[in-house]
Amino acid sequence: MISALKSLGIEFAWQGDDLLVTPQPLSGPATIDCGLAGTVMRFVPPLSMLALGEIAFDGDEGARRRPMHTTIDSIRALGIKVSADSHSLPFTVHGTGRVLGGELSIDASSSSQFVSGLLLVAAKFERGLTLRHTGEELPSLPHIEMTLETLRQRGVDAKTIDERTWRVEPGEIAGGRKVIEPDLSNAGPFLAAAMVAGGTVRIPNWPKVTTQVGAEFERILPMMGAKCLVEDEVLTIHGDGNIHGIDIDLSIGGELAPVIAALAALADTPSRITGIAHLRGHETDRLSALTRELNNLGGDVSELEDGLEIRPATLHGGKWQSYEDHRMATAGAILGLRIPRLEVENIATTSKTMPEFTKLWQDMLDAK
Repeated sequence: MISALKSLGIEFAWQGDDLLVTPQPLSGPATIDCGLAGTVMRFVPPLSMLALGEIAFDGDEGARRRPMHTTIDSIRALGIKVSADSHSLPFTVHGTGRVLGGELSIDASSSSQFVSGLLLVAAKFERGLTLRHTGEELPSLPHIEMTLETLRQRGVDAKTIDERTWRVEPGEIAGGRKVIEPDLSNAGPFLAAAMVAGGTVRIPNWPKVTTQVGAEFERILPMMGAKCLVEDEVLTIHGDGNIHGIDIDLSIGGELAPVIAALAALADTPSRITGIAHLRGHETDRLSALTRELNNLGGDVSELEDGLEIRPATLHGGKWQSYEDHRMATAGAILGLRIPRLEVENIATTSKTMPEFTKLWQDMLDAK
């Protein structure tokens, strides 16, 4: 993300653990490599409309398979030219330096990122933006509230009109100091480890109040057999190795599904995880990938229209494919704590969101 924004002219300077971001007029031409990052490929193109010049976007092979039609169609609907051979990467935005804005209707059924990407830049549109979602489903609603709260903290008038409509008024975006919360979703595999291996894991700096969907682990994991306590901003989770199945709608946060699915595969009763049809459009088709990989290890998993059904089975070792998906890789790491001779293919794919994952994992296992 930093590299992408630098390409548009924004200045960054590290000051110890602090990062100073200095806005500058946005300009091209520029070429932006999105890698495998969904936030880069869906947040930066709307911003590039406000740059003057051509901004080309591309990414890894896996990124080219992810749906981008909503972003491309939205930019065109707002009056900005996009050169694209398909509705995915690569494409080029011909920024004009100004966007009129006003009203826009989109179908964000495959990802809330399409909504967030537009809301984050809408204050710089001359008429702001009233954004409506037209699809039947809208996954990960807490992420949209996170986006609105982020804008409000910067002095932007951003609000929910109804469950499918949002409004951002035009205006200035204030600078200031922001403390970044720990990524609670990335804590999931470590919390699950306590349940699988038996023992205690503590996560410091767990926020008292947050819009992150990862906070749902506090509610979900006790339903599967964990003991959970939050005290003095430390989350402590204890497990005894016994894991129970769960029937749960994860539409609020499908990113939690790989962790829950890995636990469910080791549970003593069946599980049903629904509300996550949109995971088919993530780094990989996560529903298909989880079904295939768990069944390859002797699991009993069925793919549903909007989720997974996982029944107790005796799992054996083998190779767990990561599909260039960091959450698939960490799901394999969770299972490897219980299943002998399980090999995770390309654990390095975790570097997308947690470059230090393997060291943290080993340090946890070595802790006394």
